[in-house]
Amino acid sequence: MSDAVAGFTNAAIVLPQGVAFAVIAGLPPQYGLFTAMITPVIAAIWGSSMIMVSGPTTAISAVLLATLSGAFPPGTPEYISAALVLTIMVGMFQICAGLMRLGVVISFISHSVMVGFTAAAALLIGTSQIGNMLGIQIAGGAGPLGKLVEAVHLRSDVNMMAVFLAAFTFASIFVFSKISRKLPAYFLALLFGSVLGWVLNAGSFGIRMFDELPSIAPALSVPSINLSLISDLSPGAATVAFIGLLEAVSIGRAFAIRRKEKYDANQEIVGQGLSNFAAGFFQAYAGSGSFTRSALNADSGAKSPMSAVFAAIFLFLLLLLLSPFVTYVPVPVMAGIIIYVAVKLVNADEIKHIIYNSPSDTFILILTFLTGVLTHLDTAVVAGVIASLVVFLRQSSAPFLAALAPAMDSGKRSLRNARLYGLPECPQIRVQRMEGPLFFGSVEQLEAEFEKVDEFAPAQKIKVFSLKGVGRLDLSGADFLIRQIQAARQSGGDFHVVAMYTKVLRALRRMHVIDELGEKHLHITKGHAISAAVHQADPAICAKCKLRVFDECRKKPAPEGYSGNCTPTAITVIDF
Repeated sequence: MSDAVAGFTNAAIVLPQGVAFAVIAGLPPQYGLFTAMITPVIAAIWGSSMIMVSGPTTAISAVLLATLSGAFPPGTPEYISAALVLTIMVGMFQICAGLMRLGVVISFISHSVMVGFTAAAALLIGTSQIGNMLGIQIAGGAGPLGKLVEAVHLRSDVNMMAVFLAAFTFASIFVFSKISRKLPAYFLALLFGSVLGWVLNAGSFGIRMFDELPSIAPALSVPSINLSLISDLSPGAATVAFIGLLEAVSIGRAFAIRRKEKYDANQEIVGQGLSNFAAGFFQAYAGSGSFTRSALNADSGAKSPMSAVFAAIFLFLLLLLLSPFVTYVPVPVMAGIIIYVAVKLVNADEIKHIIYNSPSDTFILILTFLTGVLTHLDTAVVAGVIASLVVFLRQSSAPFLAALAPAMDSGKRSLRNARLYGLPECPQIRVQRMEGPLFFGSVEQLEAEFEKVDEFAPAQKIKVFSLKGVGRLDLSGADFLIRQIQAARQSGGDFHVVAMYTKVLRALRRMHVIDELGEKHLHITKGHAISAAVHQADPAICAKCKLRVFDECRKKPAPEGYSGNCTPTAITVIDF
């Protein structure tokens, strides 16, 4: 029963949204409704999430328009056929991704890509409705700035009735949403806006109305497919598939964590792919998970994927009752709904959080946003993903390297960051710990750091290098260690390595680092390594040293007249 109630609530929400998203995608209204019927059922059956609801989304609708509008006039039979072919291709790409178990790859894409992308999509969607909101005709090919400039030039032709209806609908959604999240705010705003237009006889003021829906149920059809079209649509299809997976996996995982349910990203990807593949043959276009409808589904008490199935059934029943009244819906009313959707896309709090806390994520966000606004939305995604990978590689290539020295902590001696805590270091022994992967991307940075420290403290010829913070070691990293071992010994010193993780130890042996280092110089704790290093320290230098940095120094000859505390203390290694 709870699934049926949640399904009816979702159907009431998606009825106006489906029409709005279809308009954004450049398709006749019924295609958005068909998408809301087909994709949620198949995705619910084959996917992994218990409550996520799939269907048309703003982001995918915007990318679809950006992909196809350059080659086909929106709304034409050629455009519709291309949209269906693209949807089938999206499904095939996603099915392949799921079968190849690429779900984990989605987690590596910066969240800032989607934040910047949705902000760009919001601007493009909002400006696309300026003409409908103002009751004027604006060229479809103009960019956001061009549409604004043209609207200013045509300000004398603005239809104030259109502005009033759009503003009333926008305000209605806002008010109903504030009253209760469970209210079908979009449906009520569409209803009240249409009634207001009928009462005011909006048609007599030159207001356009929606055309009658030619059908309310999707029919099986095979779009015309040829190799040339497939080649042209492949980049756009890959972009839509990627965006759809980002949306679906992130939404599904978030709700699974919140509800303490199991979640399989790869199964979800396959489910999304099957839903889109089937959608292309049933007059529906590409869809994905919807956070708004999924959250509403959870709040309405949904318990299982059957809620999405009920939503599709109830949507069809609502269309049976309400489709005759579609011709009473003023275009400015739908423009108000679409503009509200665009405004809600912009996550101002998340943008502020990114800007104030992460320069690298800020760069990704701004690059993605500007690329989307100035070029194309599909290009924005590519730019954002590339920027994410560049930032990741840059951060990986600059691992954290710190010199360690003992410090008294609650009566016990602990190793901490020497520079951070202002701790004295041994004149002969350098203890360092690395955090991050030791691979081809970080070797150059490490070489520079080692050279810098060698110039600053050339007397520290005995080196203890901890790999406990290293989770990955490749051949370039192994070659780096071998060079450092050789350099330390050629200068009259020695080299000790601390490692305990099986994966790292296997790599050290497989890549012949241990052959160069020697088994006695491989230690599982810093304490053991330091003890061995102090034993190798030059007694003559120790005899003049008053620092007595390590506990083991008590075994060394003390300086004449030195009365420092050499009481034995345990060494406790603490992460810095």
